[in-house]
Amino acid sequence: MAYGKLLYSAFLYSDLGADAGQSDYEIPDLMRYLPWYYHESPEMLKLQGVLAGDVGALRYYGLPNLLDQFFIKTATWGLGYWEYELGLATDRSNSYERRREIIQAKLRGSGTSTKERIKSVAEAFSGGEVDVIEYNDEYRFEVKFIGVLGIPPNMAGFLNMLDEIKPAHLGYSISYTYTVWNMLLPIDWNEAGARTWSQLRVYGG
Repeated sequence: MAYGKLLYSAFLYSDLGADAGQSDYEIPDLMRYLPWYYHESPEMLKLQGVLAGDVGALRYYGLPNLLDQFFIKTATWGLGYWEYELGLATDRSNSYERRREIIQAKLRGSGTSTKERIKSVAEAFSGGEVDVIEYNDEYRFEVKFIGVLGIPPNMAGFLNMLDEIKPAHLGYSISYTYTVWNMLLPIDWNEAGARTWSQLRVYGG
């Protein structure tokens, strides 16, 4: 199991939302489960006090959302287990959303690479419709992001995943969708002037 292979230090109670010094949850009395002679040991009292705090934090923060960790779309502190099982590096500087995208793309990209699989992976990253156009005579394909305007977030992660799942002999190009002039007709010059050119290029109305 992944739990047995992961280092204990990789699991942080801060991932559960627990703050240092938190005292609004119930701390169990673990000493009552031990024989009476341990009650006279300062070392045992200190040890059981630390363990009791951990148990209290786990019960308060971990159990209520434990079920969420079994599903990628709702997992938070459990994303590290998904990443471990899929052989992905855990980057805590990434947002939960970015990490979920990479995990979902990895799952969709497992197996033989096909046009449909590449399309599925691209849509997992962009959150919108994607078209994949094959140019077999030229040994390349084109990925067209047509469901979202502009460059989707986390393109670096998508390109890394694409390089991993595509056939090694195929090249590729990426196309993005931007605003056309007809889409800007509903807004007046004042509203258009309040936006930058970059904002107008991805204006969707």
